[in-house]
Amino acid sequence: MSYSHQSMGSGFRNARGYEFGRTYVVRPKGKHQATLVWLHGLGDNGSSSSQLMESLHLPNIKWICPTAPTRPVSSLGGFTCTAWFDVGEISEDGHDDMESLDASASHIANLLCSEPADVKVGIGGFSMGAAISLYSATCYALGRYGTGHSYPINLRAVVGLSGWLPGWKSIRNKIESSYEAARRASSLPTYQSYLHMELPMMWFLIGLERNLRSLLAWLDFGKPCLSRTKDLVTILFPKKWMRSFTGSQRGSVSRAHAK
Repeated sequence: MSYSHQSMGSGFRNARGYEFGRTYVVRPKGKHQATLVWLHGLGDNGSSSSQLMESLHLPNIKWICPTAPTRPVSSLGGFTCTAWFDVGEISEDGHDDMESLDASASHIANLLCSEPADVKVGIGGFSMGAAISLYSATCYALGRYGTGHSYPINLRAVVGLSGWLPGWKSIRNKIESSYEAARRASSLPTYQSYLHMELPMMWFLIGLERNLRSLLAWLDFGKPCLSRTKDLVTILFPKKWMRSFTGSQRGSVSRAHAK
């Protein structure tokens, strides 16, 4: 299996001046019915994500696999690696890097803005990538980023593998206080791997407080092990769920290349 890896930076910087890395695309071999941005975990990159997505054999999906900025991560003692946002203490009361969350969510939305109107669009990710996926879903539900700017994408699906929702306490209050946001959250198809079932976003928000401690312990976020990422994603990825979403059949996916 061969891939074309061209050196092309995004040119887009987050709120703290860190530039996003290369973006890779896996083109659909069959009819283009859906486009999903897939977000890697801490310390990984879009190139490995594109190879992994190709191996899933979902021929009706176009995959867009961006690379997070390279930056110091507080929970790793300031170690520099690719990260969608900074993470400090992992706890219910830990500080959330909302500036970087909004910048990453905006960058991801920009990658979907030019997709055809008849193509379903969604966002998925693993670990920290799942956190950004879920945060993007709440931006869709609220109709705006945390900055107040409008969220431009009509999301049709969200996939979160081994992830969590940053800023969940304040987000939950905002969604529950808005009928329209609650309706949009409840109707958005959202797959959570750690529960092994499909959940509406509102159910995830309500159940998170009960499951947060066990989830954080299971994530073991401070000790990333990239060698296991491919196996974990392959095992947890909801292929049947995605085929139902796109109406696709089994088949192969064309090679990945830099966008």
